[in-house]
Amino acid sequence: MEIRGRRECADCGTRWSYYETGSVSCPDCGSIRSVGVDERKEHTDTATTLELTDLKTTLVDGEVRDVVDDLKPRLREYIRKRGFVSEGELRPLDDEILVAAELLHAVDVYDRSRETTEEEYLYVLTLVNGAESGDRPAPDDVPRSMAAARGLAYATVVSKYRREAVTWLEANPDAEAQTTLGTIRDHEKRMHALEGDVPLTDSERLVEATKELSEYLATDELDALATAQDRLSRLG
Repeated sequence: MEIRGRRECADCGTRWSYYETGSVSCPDCGSIRSVGVDERKEHTDTATTLELTDLKTTLVDGEVRDVVDDLKPRLREYIRKRGFVSEGELRPLDDEILVAAELLHAVDVYDRSRETTEEEYLYVLTLVNGAESGDRPAPDDVPRSMAAARGLAYATVVSKYRREAVTWLEANPDAEAQTTLGTIRDHEKRMHALEGDVPLTDSERLVEATKELSEYLATDELDALATAQDRLSRLG
């Protein structure tokens, strides 16, 4: 959506940036009466952080199921608030949202499983510990039983990025980028149709190609675009 992110409080005159705070309330007096003092810009990202410290403490001596009811809503809220357009600029696809989405799906798989393994437990802990910093495990570290969770999570996040990139390109047209986003859409829809049950190499290639496309859109680096297109051509 397009917003005027630089705000001035109508009650006390304080100026602040909605882009930085994510709040319409005046940081000084708390009033919600304000006016925009800049031009409208496309903005989908909300200032938000993922805080899991208390749940990590619980997991030290507990079980994954002890934190599921608290963990899932936090992850959903974080993913919902995250966007890729900030003050009119398209931001790259980042690992923080990828790890958060994978953790959400992996925890769901773990919670619904009648019998869980030590490998699955340790992997969920790895995701929990790496979620705040965006520490994304390598494909070789993913248990086979969690591969579909990763595939579905990545397809979901890539879809979110693609939709916002398509909207951003309406004001910044680029035929090659639009064509490449169409190819990304085809692969992401295929992964959704298969509920993420694709080779780990496929989900990784989709993410890397999307990152390379975002690099091209930010820098006009043609090599990044060519690499993204080549990577997509090698997807199943």
